[in-house]
Amino acid sequence: MLKKRSRNELRLKRKTRIKYKIRGTLQKPRLCVFKSLNHIYAQLIDDTTGNTIISASSLDSQLKGKVKGCNIETAKQVGILIAKKALEKGISNVVFDRNGYLYHGKVKALADAAREGGLIF
Repeated sequence: MLKKRSRNELRLKRKTRIKYKIRGTLQKPRLCVFKSLNHIYAQLIDDTTGNTIISASSLDSQLKGKVKGCNIETAKQVGILIAKKALEKGISNVVFDRNGYLYHGKVKALADAAREGGLIF
């Protein structure tokens, strides 16, 4: 009898499949998205050294009073914030890593807001 896989197990399977195709460098880092029940996180990662260059989340002090919970509006604010921080450091081109999540809802809102903020991917 086949065991039914949970939603997170299927996401992790997609994540490992995607992981081998996407690599970030210092000139073109990887924009990785993670979402939990209460918050959403985005970070720019240089995979050659394994360092996080920039990070933004719904927990940032700049967004603390503006957002509540993890919804599409919060994802848009985090996308705008990560784009602003990246442009301040001189980074405009990124590789988008949806981290196994479907490109829908909060992930899509974050990506669209980052594009509107000036990131190219």
